[in-house]
Amino acid sequence: MPSYSTPLKLGPLLLKNRVIMASLTRDRNRIPGPLQVEYYTQRAGAGLILTEGTFIEELGCEWSNAPGIYTNEQVAGWKKIVDSVHARQGLIYIQLWHIGRVAHPLLQNGRPNVGPSALAAKGGKFSQIKGEPGYVVPEAIKDPTFYISLYKQAAERAKEAGFDGVELHREKYFFPHSANGYLPHQFIDNTSNHRTDQWGGSVENRCRFPLGIIDELSRVYGNDRVGIKLSPSGGYNDIGMNDTDTIETYGYLIKELNARRLAYIQLARYWAFVDPAGRGKNVDIFQWRKLINSEHTAFFVNTDFDSEEGAKVLESGMADAIVFGRLYISNPDLAERLIKNRELNTYLNMQGLCGGGREGYTNYPTYEKQKLQQFLSNIEYL
Repeated sequence: MPSYSTPLKLGPLLLKNRVIMASLTRDRNRIPGPLQVEYYTQRAGAGLILTEGTFIEELGCEWSNAPGIYTNEQVAGWKKIVDSVHARQGLIYIQLWHIGRVAHPLLQNGRPNVGPSALAAKGGKFSQIKGEPGYVVPEAIKDPTFYISLYKQAAERAKEAGFDGVELHREKYFFPHSANGYLPHQFIDNTSNHRTDQWGGSVENRCRFPLGIIDELSRVYGNDRVGIKLSPSGGYNDIGMNDTDTIETYGYLIKELNARRLAYIQLARYWAFVDPAGRGKNVDIFQWRKLINSEHTAFFVNTDFDSEEGAKVLESGMADAIVFGRLYISNPDLAERLIKNRELNTYLNMQGLCGGGREGYTNYPTYEKQKLQQFLSNIEYL
């Protein structure tokens, strides 16, 4: 039976274990620097690292210090990270990100935010802007192929930086984890896509945009070095089809992705924490397991798994690997802790989650350092 320590073949790569580090927005530097090198290198024990969401162009941003991959300086910064992770026998994929309609013109020098349709998401609060305004009506994208080409260009830059592969970022939670509501998801969901051309309407048309991106990423990297993260539950950033449309849409999309023989398909579970409006659906992501052929495409699962549940899922064959987010924040050596059944550090420095410096970012101890600190504290107490 597979366990955390069981190696996993992922296309041409061999993962040393089945503990995957999730994409985690930590908002430190637009150009990755030494602090990010330290952060990712500390976590090189993962079977695979998925980088934080990385912007493919300046206009697709909402975080002031989230990294990009659209300048030469950013490529050089990422290359140092990749080289350091590889020196520790680690593997690392970059996750490509564009937020679409949930950007704000005032964060883009007055240039409009864009989306599949001129439909604003409900709510929102831009704390970086005076008065903390909410979402605004985006400009409908005239030619979606332009944005598909931006993803391809980003993949080419990622390859230049030496990444082992690339993940299409459909969705992301505000809290460091996985989730939804960004540009590819906006095309897929019929509550945000009201187009009447070949990019909207039917399930096939709404899935055309993400599948077009996947095909271009595959031309750059090869299909067996490309992955995708999906969150069928919706909810975040005012996304949320009804149950019937959700099941039909994701059934079609996952079949198409499986036919493309990607490295992996990652599905994220519903998480009420990021769905205060209750628009999401607590759908069973394992219902789509049968559509994914693990002989050529691994099945990753994500969102709020603890060590025990993750182990059971692996043993049952319900998934090929478990993606951990929050636990990787406070446990840089998470893979080793899970494999050796060691105590986990559950303390999170909330001040260091998004933005800041080393505190709450690279100063979490490994298990050995944690025990040493406890030992020294006990001696001092005595």
